[in-house]
Amino acid sequence: MDISIFREHFTQEKLLPNALMNEYTAFKIGGPADLLILPSSAEEIRLAISLCKQGNLPYFVMGKGSNLLVKDAGFRGVVINISKNFEHVERVDDCVIRADAGITLAKLAAFAADLGLSGLEFASGIPGSLGGAVYMNAGAYDGAMSDVIRTVGVIDEDGNEFDMSKSEAELGYRSSIFQKTKYIIKNCTLELEPCDKGLIKEKMLDLNGRRKASQPLDLPSGGSTFKRPEGYYAAKLIDDSGLRGYSIGGAKVSEKHAGFVVNYDNATAQDVIDLMEHIKSTVYEKFGVTLVQEIEVLG
Repeated sequence: MDISIFREHFTQEKLLPNALMNEYTAFKIGGPADLLILPSSAEEIRLAISLCKQGNLPYFVMGKGSNLLVKDAGFRGVVINISKNFEHVERVDDCVIRADAGITLAKLAAFAADLGLSGLEFASGIPGSLGGAVYMNAGAYDGAMSDVIRTVGVIDEDGNEFDMSKSEAELGYRSSIFQKTKYIIKNCTLELEPCDKGLIKEKMLDLNGRRKASQPLDLPSGGSTFKRPEGYYAAKLIDDSGLRGYSIGGAKVSEKHAGFVVNYDNATAQDVIDLMEHIKSTVYEKFGVTLVQEIEVLG
């Protein structure tokens, strides 16, 4: 791929040709993208998209890559990574904070806690960025992003910037309008509740302790592999199908939590894909339930 047009507009350190995507995903898996761009402003995001469209080049926008699996052959196109240079957060009102899409949920929750603002405790241990969490309407321990979102700042594929209300974002269970459109999440305004700092931090410690005790945080993974089917729990269905500890290549159903597929021994993307398909077919055979994966596959 000819990247000379990008070199005319971006400094060298913001352009990474043939970037190995295993370095940018939580799974630690993935072949090279033709070009990885690290923009540092909304203007540069708009410029990157404009140049991709001008050159008729496929592009993909990512954050921390916490629920992303990049195929072994990589991605023939441009990956625009908006995690590294988009981490600003500020208080804009008594109970309202605004944060860039690239900030980690851990940093965001800690910032809110230091202000004595409650509502993000559930998110403090979720890996990944705010943008990814909004995209998936991430949740845990009876909390979800939809509980605290007021507006989402977006950029459309024509470079227009505007705010969307919570209702316009169509936030459902692990779903949003962003999964069906080309809107790029730039920032988010969150409405929280005043609370004692000590109580907030105590709850965060409790939830993070429960997470460490029950989830395989010591191994690379994409987080929860499947969405919760209505009336069931994905992990229980997988466990009851006899798949706890089942492996294909270097990918394995976690022995600690059957809802996680982990990279335990230099797994390839194909190992993970084959294992996810095996899990889906086995669960459907035994229980007639169709599992839907949360993991997004690129390439």
